[in-house]
Amino acid sequence: MTSEAAAIELPTTLDLDLSTVLTTIRRHLHSNPEIGLREFETSNFIRTTLTEYGLTVSKPLAKTGLFVDIVGEHRGPIVAYRCDIDALPIEDTKTVPYRSTKHGLAHLCGHDAHTTIGIGIAILLHANRDEIHGTVRVFFQPNEEGIPSGAPLMIRDGILDGVEAVYASHVDPTLSSGMYGLRVGAATASADRFRIRVLAGSTGHSARPHQATDTIWISTQIMSAMYQLVGRVTDARKTAVIAICRLKAGKAYNVLPAEAEFGGTFRCTENEEREKLKAKIEQTAIGIGRTFGAEVDVDFDIGAPSVLNDGSLISVLRENILESLGPDAIYNIPEPSMGAEDFAHYLDHVPGALLRVGTCNSPKTAFVLHDSNFDIDESVLATTANMWTKTLISYLRKKTSA
Repeated sequence: MTSEAAAIELPTTLDLDLSTVLTTIRRHLHSNPEIGLREFETSNFIRTTLTEYGLTVSKPLAKTGLFVDIVGEHRGPIVAYRCDIDALPIEDTKTVPYRSTKHGLAHLCGHDAHTTIGIGIAILLHANRDEIHGTVRVFFQPNEEGIPSGAPLMIRDGILDGVEAVYASHVDPTLSSGMYGLRVGAATASADRFRIRVLAGSTGHSARPHQATDTIWISTQIMSAMYQLVGRVTDARKTAVIAICRLKAGKAYNVLPAEAEFGGTFRCTENEEREKLKAKIEQTAIGIGRTFGAEVDVDFDIGAPSVLNDGSLISVLRENILESLGPDAIYNIPEPSMGAEDFAHYLDHVPGALLRVGTCNSPKTAFVLHDSNFDIDESVLATTANMWTKTLISYLRKKTSA
């Protein structure tokens, strides 16, 4: 790090108070989850909290999104930090005082933690405006989990106007608390959904399938062929995966149904493979259906592209983690996750980087993302907010001194 960046010091009294404040915020959010684009109470809570700490909050964007601009006392560019605020439609089965109070909804992907860290960053930056050379925009995005997701809506409503780079975090229960996962290049995969309907026009008798169009048998031929596409029509050196997760057909044991439907996801770490795989899925399904006398409809829900972390932004993060927490806090991620993050949409417009935040300190915090028992070590909230505050200040200083 430069000596200027290393000199950043935040008020210790605020640091000490922050841990309690952020734990309280996170537990409120965890107890009150809301599904994507319906996060009205969540949005109002974020707005009220930030306002209480003296920040000026924007009008709503993308229905339930919002942001704060922390304008420094020195001129410079705008860097952004993104948080997602929606929950999942899963039951929370933990036995904790802050368990979800809403049946069938829970923060089991850590978005409550992401939001809490963002609030902490905004509070700290607001208290340290004299250190900021430019502006930090902390924004809160709805519907990360949905397709179509909230990121394109936020972009449509102008969240990236004037922004030259954007950062984000994602909690990671596979990493120990106090560790941060860094990776340059592909950090996640794209994620797109497909639905395939095989239509025969009429039912048939199970005793005489040769006289009917067997939609289930045709579906199995399509599924078998699809599973062979990866590594045959895609480059085996570029990671991709197809997963069929739904199958629906028929009600009787002796009737060949007139319709069968199945669907799932396909994921790629490179966009050129994504387009290739999408085209081949459609061609394969329609071609096999035609061969055996069935009509086949193929529909896609296009999700997020791959998150491609910018090397220079990761370098700034690395320097500040080393300075603040030491080399043992860094985990160099060896390969991308095949999970998806709609943060990737922002990176189609500006450089960005996604950080993995270790949140595991016991068996209770080791449950994987989306598990109904998922929880985090809350001690990481304040530490991570502090680290990000120093990183964002350092980024702006580097840009203005370059």
